[in-house]
Amino acid sequence: MSLVTTSITASSTADATAAGSRRRRTYTAHASPEDMTITAAEADFANQFGCTPGDICGRELCELLHGRSPARLRQRFTDLSKGRSGWFTERVTGRDDAGRTFRADLTAIAVTGPAGPAGLVILLRPMEDAEPARDREQTLSALDARVLEGVASGASTVQLAGRLYLSRQGVEYRVGLLLRRFDAPNRPALVARAHASGLFAGGQWPPKVLPEFIE
Repeated sequence: MSLVTTSITASSTADATAAGSRRRRTYTAHASPEDMTITAAEADFANQFGCTPGDICGRELCELLHGRSPARLRQRFTDLSKGRSGWFTERVTGRDDAGRTFRADLTAIAVTGPAGPAGLVILLRPMEDAEPARDREQTLSALDARVLEGVASGASTVQLAGRLYLSRQGVEYRVGLLLRRFDAPNRPALVARAHASGLFAGGQWPPKVLPEFIE
């Protein structure tokens, strides 16, 4: 299983506004479904914990984030890694190495590739951050939007082919186009960058691309 092993840099740039620089709200990382360790993180995600992207890789999510019930949070990650669930959202508390804490909403999504589980996408939304600015140039065709929604929900190539009345090769072709468009090396990175660009409606499952991003 191939996962991203370097920091996510394409989606970590701050959005400039007339009043100055405002960072978007949701920060992303990738994690291994086998042991829930971070395999890649954008700079803003790592900064929340007082780390660099390189430093945070290899650390276990449950050591960095604490829910109201630590055992429940760990179990929810285990259910993702075992394929017993596709996603979850939970309020968590993070702590950096200096002991400072912050509250955030965490969404974890299991992404399925052609050969099975491909990784976990972790979306961290600190509660005090401002709303993200949306990239209006990332418009998609209706078909590509449905493919992207399916990938984000953890659907396999076979499942997507059945839903969209495409061949498996047709699904892989559309996914390949999306990977190139978002400069993503794999499906977990594609989902992370689509979320970071604000393409999906907030707080909705299964994920839906906002109408303004569909041609």
